[in-house]
Amino acid sequence: MAIYISRLHKQIDKKISSNVVRLATPVVLSNISRTMMSFVDVMMVGHLGSKALAATGMGSMVVWTIISFSIGLRTATQTVSSRRLGQLKLKECGTALRNGVFLSFCYGIPISLFGYLSSEKLSQFLLNDTSVATLATDYISVGFLGVFFSSICFVFQGFYTGVEKTKIHMKVTITANLLNVYLNAGFIYGSEGVQTFFNDAQLPLLGWFWGVFNFPILGVKGAALATVLASVFMMVFYFIMLFDKQIKNVFHVFYLKLDKKTLIKQVKLAVPQGAQEIFTMSGYVLLYKIVGIIGIIELAATEIVFTILQTSFMPAAGIGQACATLVGKHMGEKKIKKAETSIHESTRLSLFVMGSVGAVFILIPETIITLFTNEKEVVYFGVVALRMAGFLQIIDAIGMTLWFALSGAGNTFYPSVVESLLVWLYFLPGSYYFGVILNYGFIAPWLFFGSYLLFFAVAMVWKIKQGDWKKINI
Repeated sequence: MAIYISRLHKQIDKKISSNVVRLATPVVLSNISRTMMSFVDVMMVGHLGSKALAATGMGSMVVWTIISFSIGLRTATQTVSSRRLGQLKLKECGTALRNGVFLSFCYGIPISLFGYLSSEKLSQFLLNDTSVATLATDYISVGFLGVFFSSICFVFQGFYTGVEKTKIHMKVTITANLLNVYLNAGFIYGSEGVQTFFNDAQLPLLGWFWGVFNFPILGVKGAALATVLASVFMMVFYFIMLFDKQIKNVFHVFYLKLDKKTLIKQVKLAVPQGAQEIFTMSGYVLLYKIVGIIGIIELAATEIVFTILQTSFMPAAGIGQACATLVGKHMGEKKIKKAETSIHESTRLSLFVMGSVGAVFILIPETIITLFTNEKEVVYFGVVALRMAGFLQIIDAIGMTLWFALSGAGNTFYPSVVESLLVWLYFLPGSYYFGVILNYGFIAPWLFFGSYLLFFAVAMVWKIKQGDWKKINI
């Protein structure tokens, strides 16, 4: 069964549906909170002008591209943890966490150093406007220092979600992002500007700390610095939560021993998805370059809309993570029927939530865009793109949820190959040829973006219905 499109409006198992909601709600809230780090960065930087906005957009996309490999580490940790939870091998859930942290060290430290040293060359390669490239260098050089911390945070997220402790993830993420908002205000605007910011927000007392010390205006670099410091805080908070007796004693998280056999399994799960994330996100970096050729105004609008979409996708991502945990757990219990039902109920819930978000984008796009900028040309292009994105929410809800379902079952290879091929052989060539060569401009990349999401969703539905994921052993 797994999924029947014609029956997705029907609830077929109330208990499993409740389990999806129970696990997904904290993850959705924490995911939305996490993307608010970028959301707030862009909103605050947007008041510095379109060049600062374009630089932050490109800079954050470059940094996120490198961080995105850690999504593979998160998936591997979550998949193994949830499967072992279903098998009642609780100590091995702790093993999955230790293996994931070890892999984060191996990946995060050298990549952070490489990115920091290469930031100027990357900016100059990706941006034709020298002033925008200089601002992007400021963001990238600082942002790369946070790759290591973000990578470990993803592993912690995979572990806590895999063992059904999603409320911990929610507490950590929301707290860290409140800190990020506060740091953003001070570092971007400096001691003088931050007082105005908090006065306008009718929170004058919050500006007191920044008045004690003389902080200069850091602008784009300040946005990156705030995000890095919030990531460090998040990592420390996640670590402290391991001392909870229900975590420390049950899952034996503080044993120092790694398990080679499990480590190899996690590498096999992580590498395809991590590589796909980097491959896909580097495609989005190239998309930004293509849109930048079309125009800086168009690039600023694209950054705003993609920032909004990063937040809007989070409900489906949270529901998908809950789905992955339940699929892995029920497969560990040898209850394949329940795994199938979990996929159905998760997809149904994603459609409802994302469809509602899409309706908002279609009805009031200008209200949303003007939260970021008042530049008329940027608002115009942003409204066009956001309204188009509203129609794509339902398509993406299906594709994203089923992507997580396959990952929870242990199939990270198929979705990785499909998405990478669609991005590099269809989405990007089409966007460049029609947008730049044939001069259709801004509208072309967004039309190809929509059709790429549609083809990916169709491929995920086909794979789930094929059913070979039910036989995967981990």
